[in-house]
Amino acid sequence: MRPALLIALTTVLILVCCSGGVVSFFMDAARNTVDYAAGCGNGELVDASAKLPTHRSLGPEQVRNAAIIVRVGQDMKVPPRGWVIAVATAMQESSLRNLPHLGSRNDHDSLGLFQQRPSTGWGTPEQIMDPQYASRKFYEKLLTVRGWESMSLTRAAQRVQRSAYPNAYAKHEEAATTVVNSLTGGAARAVGNQFDLRCVAAGQMAASGWIAPVKGKVGSGFRTASRPTHQGVDIIVPRGTIIRAAAGGQVIKARCNAIGPNGADWGCDRDGSPSVRGCGWYVDIRHANGIITRYCHMVKRPSVVVGQSVAPGQEIGVSGTSGHSSGPHLHFETHINNDSSKNGAVDPVQFMQRMGAPLGVEP
Repeated sequence: MRPALLIALTTVLILVCCSGGVVSFFMDAARNTVDYAAGCGNGELVDASAKLPTHRSLGPEQVRNAAIIVRVGQDMKVPPRGWVIAVATAMQESSLRNLPHLGSRNDHDSLGLFQQRPSTGWGTPEQIMDPQYASRKFYEKLLTVRGWESMSLTRAAQRVQRSAYPNAYAKHEEAATTVVNSLTGGAARAVGNQFDLRCVAAGQMAASGWIAPVKGKVGSGFRTASRPTHQGVDIIVPRGTIIRAAAGGQVIKARCNAIGPNGADWGCDRDGSPSVRGCGWYVDIRHANGIITRYCHMVKRPSVVVGQSVAPGQEIGVSGTSGHSSGPHLHFETHINNDSSKNGAVDPVQFMQRMGAPLGVEP
């Protein structure tokens, strides 16, 4: 597959009517996050010939092509996660435009929404230039990939596309999530299939590709009046609870950080206390679009290492009370703009709600 024109992610405001009322979608270009208040899909088949939502970053042709991709997925009873993967893939390959070949030296016969090649068996040029045919062929290949539903978007798309730029797909996951939500009444927040759209429960991955790292109540919140420097939230879980990666990404930190009251190294293989500084055993994961998540106070050395790629929901460690902690819990942070400092921190409750994988959902 050939590299495609990139979609500039700009401010998007969409108001969509669906069953259950008005759904609001907003993309903040400065923060590069998507904010939407929606259900988990209205269960209606998308009609690509009808009036469709408008996006400032996408033209009518692009939105219509996205609608065709989603509708084909619905007709084939592909779960909503597949719709997000397919739309994101087409965003990377063709900017959601039904392109003829562009004369690239290495893949000069790449065509259509997914830049599929007649020479590698995708179909005739006429077939591939039919968006419905091209979408169906993409899904048919995706469905042959074992475990695709739980893979990162990049890995799943790459198993279908075999692109020379395999890491390019993930950056479109947020935008594809927004488009799928706008077309379906929020189905990118769902699990299940076209006729059984349910909001994610504890431990389930949303179609957006995000999952709550643990199941439990949120205790201390983000930058509260009593704790204005608290850059994340505390999720109350028992010692030894499995902690999972909130989305696919790459581990950038996996270390011990615990300084005792006297300034000496406290260590992380014992309980911390409120007088100890630091995260204890902790992990940072970098995701697409400059998002970083942090997981603190693990009971022992993390089960992942720096440089390791992780899938959504993959075990990265177990909860404890190392570092600055008064009892077992997971301290969870979300950061934007590739900034893991306090300047990049955003409220994890709001962020995860936008991603369709709310925190505070108990078992």
